[in-house]
Parts: sequence; C-alpha cells; structure tokens
Amino acid sequence: MNNPTPTQNTPSASDLASPSSPSPLRCLIGSLIATGMTIGLYFLTSSIAQTFAAKPIQSHNVTVINITVAVRTLVVGISSLATFVFGIIAIGLIALAIQISIQQVKNQPAPPQN
Repeated sequence: MNNPTPTQNTPSASDLASPSSPSPLRCLIGSLIATGMTIGLYFLTSSIAQTFAAKPIQSHNVTVINITVAVRTLVVGISSLATFVFGIIAIGLIALAIQISIQQVKNQPAPPQN
C-alpha cells in the first residue's frame, strides 16, 4: 500500500550552495570596505573627542562630574575600539590576499617540457 505521508526530499550536500573559497580579489575588496569604514570611524572619533573637549562640564557636583567624565571616556573609547578593529581587519585581509596569492603561485603546474 502507498505511504500516506509524503517524504520530503532533503537537499544533498552537492545541492546546497557551498561557500566559495577566498580569492585575493575578494580579500582586497573586503579590505577596501574595511579601510573605508576605518577612515570614517576615525573622523567620527576625532569629531566626538573635539566636541567633548570644547564643551566643559557645567557642574560643581563631584558625582555629576565623575559620571560625565566616565560617559565621555566610554563613548570615545568605544568609538576608538571600533576604529582599531576595522583597521586590523583591513590589514588582516590584505595579508590574507598576499598569502593566497603566494600559495596560488607556488601551486601552479609547470608548463610541459618538450
């Protein structure tokens, strides 16, 4: 007799889109994107720091001053951290592109000898 519940066809491993291996071009494009974000975050961090430096704290209460300094430090610190993270990512992607290029050159088959 027929099976009343149909079975679903599960996709095999070959049917699924496998992630392509990194190429030097993809690494360099990613590095350019990370570099652009690094430059933008650098200017943002600089602007934030200059804005905080130009506006003094308008209070005589020690608790308010301490909280304000802590918040300003956290904001500039997080912005600086994001800048450095994207900068390191850009450098790492350039290094990966160089490594992949060297591996591709070393693994090239020699031309046939006559």
